[in-house]
Amino acid sequence: MNNDTNQSRTPFGSLTAQQQTLLDGVGPVWAQDINKHRDLVVQTYSPLVQQADNQGIEVQRDLPYGHAPRQVLDVYSRAQWTGQRRDVLLFFHGGAFIRGNKSANGAIYDNVAYWFARQGCVAVNVEYRLAPEAPYPAGADDVIAALRWAQQHIARFGGDAGRIFLMGHSAGGSHVASALLDPAVAGRPLEGEVAGAMLVSARLRADVLPDNPNANGVRAYFGDDPALYAQRSPASHAGAVNVALLVAIAQYENPHLDRYGEEFHAAVLASGRSALTRLVRMPRHNHTSIVAHFNSGEETLGPQLLQFMRDA
Repeated sequence: MNNDTNQSRTPFGSLTAQQQTLLDGVGPVWAQDINKHRDLVVQTYSPLVQQADNQGIEVQRDLPYGHAPRQVLDVYSRAQWTGQRRDVLLFFHGGAFIRGNKSANGAIYDNVAYWFARQGCVAVNVEYRLAPEAPYPAGADDVIAALRWAQQHIARFGGDAGRIFLMGHSAGGSHVASALLDPAVAGRPLEGEVAGAMLVSARLRADVLPDNPNANGVRAYFGDDPALYAQRSPASHAGAVNVALLVAIAQYENPHLDRYGEEFHAAVLASGRSALTRLVRMPRHNHTSIVAHFNSGEETLGPQLLQFMRDA
């Protein structure tokens, strides 16, 4: 107990002791008001990630990968990478299927792409269509469309089209998983087209349980008929995985997402179809800080993802 207490007093990265105490206090009550607590986390980390040294990273913004206004992406690279073949990271933000942007406030989720670019990866920050205007399986369709764009165009930014990794947070993680696994999604990537996938605090099972604060988002995207939720959930197709896979969950998640992540990981392991499968638990982090901390001076999840990419 003393070790846990001492650990909880140590600030992550460049957080002050006061900020860390505030975030540690939010964790155990996260699910009581996830919108309020999400905003608090974003407000805490935004100034920190805006202070990061991103010098030399060039960003090409709002490049279209489809015809809809939200089918755009940003590419983070360096001019000297032209002609090289660097790992590529495609990131898909969260937002409960009905909201969210690749740049929520000019800081989050730009911080994820900047951090990977600082590590030497060509990073792509992807926006996608939202429900209810674009219901299931539109999110997965957009993942595939963005992947196809990267395969055709990423070389001019120094990226290797044969080393593309997909990373999704929350609803974005659901879309990534569906794009890889769901047999109802047309044009799914063939084995070898994706080097690996990282599902971070992803919704891997659709539910409208009474304690699901994002039940309306689930209905808007997956439909009003709960009888369809199982077959439309990525977790139901875990046995079809054909890529290296990492699942990351926070200690303080939106209700059930941690359990769904653990069950999904166990199902992938049981399938025996992925030679590289990892489950990462993030102590003291919550559903939002698990991505908001990137490029803030904290090196916790990021190095584990880079190691996963190297191993893949």
